[in-house]
Amino acid sequence: MAPIRRRKISISILIPFVIVALVFGVLIWKKMHDSHDLQPLPQVNEPAAATRRVVLFFVADGTRLAREAREIDSCGETDECLKDLLDELLGGPVGELSEALPAAAALNSVRLEGDLAVIDMNRAFVSGMPSGSSAEMMAVYSLVDTVCVNYPQITRVKITVEGNQNTVLQHLDLSDPLVPDFSLEQQPGQQNDAASPDNSNTPATKKGYP
Repeated sequence: MAPIRRRKISISILIPFVIVALVFGVLIWKKMHDSHDLQPLPQVNEPAAATRRVVLFFVADGTRLAREAREIDSCGETDECLKDLLDELLGGPVGELSEALPAAAALNSVRLEGDLAVIDMNRAFVSGMPSGSSAEMMAVYSLVDTVCVNYPQITRVKITVEGNQNTVLQHLDLSDPLVPDFSLEQQPGQQNDAASPDNSNTPATKKGYP
């Protein structure tokens, strides 16, 4: 009878160990199963730059174009970026430079056609233009040079007025696209009292590609 009693005692001691092992086994299995079901974390995109640096062309000392660097809001599509850029130019300088464009001039639209930017201005761009070829040159090329220096892929600019493809100012013909002319920019060390171009000797019109 004594051996039978020892077997019962051994079984009663073993049962708790078996239960504990089963519980731990179930917990480990559940943990492994849950780890396989974890969803991948979403990719976090780096925030886009809030601003961008641009260069605008205004008038220095009433004689030459000069650059003004500025930080403006970032943008998406190039057409949208061009509109923001030109709106900033039309808003005028923030430093000591002067406006090149007539005060009432406004942008109607801008679009890209390959390497050509087509800028359509309102009537005040013409009616508010100061007299003289120098004023016309600085107004027109403040637009052209601003676009091309900020977007080198744009090599030509066509300026229209209220959709008119053949606008002619008093001294400048805008019928053809224009390329940038950085010779109108004031150079470092240039005398502030440099003489402006003699308007009396300027041809009646200047057409395209200066």
